[in-house]
This record gives sequence, C-alpha cells and structure tokens, in this order.
Amino acid sequence: MDSTSRRFEDNARAALDSSTLQSALAKLADGFPRRRREAAERLPEFEELRDAARAIKEHVLDHLDVYLETYERRVTENGGEVHWCRDAKEARETILEICRRAGARTVTKSKTMIGEEIAINDYLEQNGVRPVETDLGEYIIQLRREPPSHIIAPAIHLSLGEVAETFRKSHKHLAPERALNEPDALLAEARAKLRPDFLAADVGITGANMLIAETGGNVLVTNEGNADLTHTLPRVHIVIASIEKIVPTLEDATTILRVLARSATGQDVTVYTSFCSGPRRPGDPDGPDEYHVILLDNGRARLLETEFRDILRCIRCGACLNHCPVYRAVGGHAYGWVYSGPMGAVLIPALLGTREARHLPNASTLCGRCESVCPMRIPLPRMLRAWREQLHREGRTGWFARIGLAAWAFVAARPRLYRRLTAPLIRALGNLAGTRRRFRVLPLFGGWTATRDFPAPEGETFMTLWAESEKGRRKP
Repeated sequence: MDSTSRRFEDNARAALDSSTLQSALAKLADGFPRRRREAAERLPEFEELRDAARAIKEHVLDHLDVYLETYERRVTENGGEVHWCRDAKEARETILEICRRAGARTVTKSKTMIGEEIAINDYLEQNGVRPVETDLGEYIIQLRREPPSHIIAPAIHLSLGEVAETFRKSHKHLAPERALNEPDALLAEARAKLRPDFLAADVGITGANMLIAETGGNVLVTNEGNADLTHTLPRVHIVIASIEKIVPTLEDATTILRVLARSATGQDVTVYTSFCSGPRRPGDPDGPDEYHVILLDNGRARLLETEFRDILRCIRCGACLNHCPVYRAVGGHAYGWVYSGPMGAVLIPALLGTREARHLPNASTLCGRCESVCPMRIPLPRMLRAWREQLHREGRTGWFARIGLAAWAFVAARPRLYRRLTAPLIRALGNLAGTRRRFRVLPLFGGWTATRDFPAPEGETFMTLWAESEKGRRKP
C-alpha cells in the first residue's frame, strides 16, 4: 500500500474531526485493555512468561542466521520450498510466479500484515489473479478499498451501520431490504459469500505468527477458522513471513502463545491455533500439494545492528496500540501505512525512512504504557526518543521546535537562570488561572486546549517549596 505517513498531521486532524471514528475508538479504550488486564490476573506466572518470551526472541536475534538456515532445511525435508526475498518487489514477483504455475485465478487469503506491507492484493489484481480476504475484518476493508486500521482488528474504525452499507453496495445479488442491523446477520452473509471462494481457490495465502526452526512449520492464530480453510483446501499454500518470525523450538512457540492471546484480545488462548508443516503426505486426508514460504527481509536485517533492533521482538499483538492515548485519539489510518500505534511509530521510519515518516516518532506522549503492557518488554519509548534525536540531527524537525529546544537547553543548563525565570512564570500562571485552576485557551498551547483544558500550576515551584521546607527544618 502507498504510504501517507508524511501527512500524519493532516490525517490526525481529519481523524479527530470524525465523530464516527471517535465513537469507535471510545469503545476500544475499555475493551481490549480491560480484557488483557483480567487475562493477566488469571495467570499468576504471566510476568515470568513475559520474561521467558523476551529471552527467546533475544536469543533468536543473536543467532538469526543459524535458525533461518535450520528452518529452510526442515521445510525442504518436509517437501516444501523456501523463497528468500530481499524486498517487497521480489516477494510480489515470487508469489505471482507461484500462482501462475498453479494456473490460479482465485486466491484466498487469511490476515497477514506482511501481505499488506508488500501490497500483494493490488499486485495480484493487476496481473489477473483475484485475491479474496477471508478474515471478516479484512474482507470488510477489502470491499471498501481501505487499509487496516489495527493489527488485530482491521475494521475497528467502522460502525455497524457502515459495514451494513458496505455489504448492501457490494452484495447486490441479495435482497436490498434484508435486515443487517445485527452482527450475526453480517457474519452469516459474509460466510455465505466466502464459502464458494474457499472451495474455488487454487492458491491459499496465509501469514505466520511464528516459524518454528525445529519442525519447519508455521503457526497460525485466528478466531474465525478462516486460516484453516485457506491453507487446507487449495492445492497450493503460500506462507508470507518476515525473517524475525522464527523461533527455535515447538516449546518456545507454546511459551509465546501463552502471552500472545492474553496481550492481544484478553483470551487465554485463541479459538484456532494451527500448526502447518508442509504439503500433504501420502495418507493425509487434506492439505495442499505444494507448500511455499516467502521469507521477507525488507530492511529488517539492517536493523539488527542498530539501536532499533528491539522492535524485531514484536509479535504483533496490538497491546501497545490498545493502550496508547495517541492511537486511541486518532486511530490507525492517521499513521499512513500498514503499522500504527507505538510499534508503527518505531517500525515505519525504519522501513520507509525518516523523510517519509518524520512525524511519527513525535506521535507519542512517552507515557510508557506501551512498554509496560508489551509481552516482549520492547522499550518503545526509548526508541521513539532515539528517532527524535536522529530526526533532530538530520534537520527534519521544524524551525519552531529547533528554536524552542535550543532555548530550553540554554536555560536548563544554567540552574540559577532557570529558577529566576520559572518561579515568577509559574506564580503568574497560577494567579491568572484564578479559582478555576485551568485554562481553556493558552497561547502556544492550542494543540492541547483545542480538545481539553490545560491544568494551572499549583503554587510555587518544587525548588522553592523544597528550600522553604529546608529552612523550616533548620529552625531551633
């Protein structure tokens, strides 16, 4: 998909002005975070599992080449084939070649963020192959020609009425007066529409939550069962995954699974957790005749030697999005590309460059909630600060910000000057606020006061109060 990350500020303003989007995001604020908290509380060893999961991924990144080569050998032994792709172009061309060899006209797809990253749907359509998204959320946004707005809930930005309207426009063979005011009705209609495509598909494309070096298999985690139909019914199964999805053993995969669902949707385990390990063997009742794995780098190997390496531990659970005050204010589309929220604000500049994504590292309050809930304990605030520092060095911050930072640094480096300037300013603001103790409008703070009041300072500065306290203690 084409990026609009460079227009983040305009995207965010449009998101804030959308009452429908704001209503949808308000529901997100309570749902996923509450369920994650409850799921973690039900499991006494949850924090220990987070440490174990982090250690597994750190070990993998230290020995990524070894595990990738081991994985390729196992896939080959199982009768499959691994295709190493340096970038999105190579991945798209490889997938199309496989589809053409299979004579594919219809391709079913389960949800894959890497598929979005390489824009495989548009490419297949341009070359005469019809891709059909089978995850309900992905199917809805495919009909609307929109990108996903969330890693695990791609259509979370839409209301029930908007989905119903989309179905009426797209499913014109059905009676226009049919009732679509309940989720079950929408689900039943999508299921009936997708069933023939499942049966007709020549190729099935899935993502992979993990790739297991020990077995040469991949793990699929879904709540709808669509991934199982996608990889078992067609003659050819194509797995699309980035290189950091590898884990050493089946036991390691199960450890990560125990924190994945709890962090993502607040479930103890997802409804469907499937393990695929190659094409159908003699005697197997179902499964594909061909099994292909697209291993995509697309800039990730370069990150291993940088200060942003930790983002490669991400397991795409979406917990950082669900708890981020910025994401919950503007939604996923504002970020302008495949990924969003704190992990997107770190990963997009790494993959697309700072020229395209210079606004995203600043789309954060640095409150730290993202790191506190991340099952892999990824230091997202630290990396966001690192991107800000790099953007400043590259001169990609605005002139106003550069002047402001220079002035702040000058004053902050001189404690006496700092105290002489801040103490009277704080007193003046406190007096100006009066009994309301907040400002509805404040010069230079329009971005804040446009949507909420700015709290007034309470009394004197900390240093003034501390000095007065020390004087009181010295009195005989």
